[in-house]
Amino acid sequence: MLRYLPFLLVLALWIYAFIDCLNTPEEEVRGLPKVVWVIVILLFGEVLVGPVAWLVAGKVGRGPTRGVTPSEWRRDQRPQYVAPDDNPEFLNSLSAEPAPSKNVKDEALLKDWEADLRRREEELRRREAGEESES
Repeated sequence: MLRYLPFLLVLALWIYAFIDCLNTPEEEVRGLPKVVWVIVILLFGEVLVGPVAWLVAGKVGRGPTRGVTPSEWRRDQRPQYVAPDDNPEFLNSLSAEPAPSKNVKDEALLKDWEADLRRREEELRRREAGEESES
């Protein structure tokens, strides 16, 4: 199994360079047109010349922007989550809702349900009473 390891590493680098070249935007490619780089990678991939040339000379290196490292950028861009009961905007939006009309609707709906429930209970009692008197 160990004798296949160099072949697998070359194959992995070849595939990585090929996919990286395909996914790189045209404006970030140096030296040759992108199509030529793809051909170079495919033709000279077995001897590692194509993939190594692509990784070294074909792609524009991306350094830290404005001297900020990625960890500092993540630290500055981390979202600040606030619980709803601690968020003043959320609390203000609750008080801005027309609560009385909502409560009136809810109470009217509750009264209708209660009346329907009472009617059904009364109907059930009558049925049970009628069945007992017939027996």
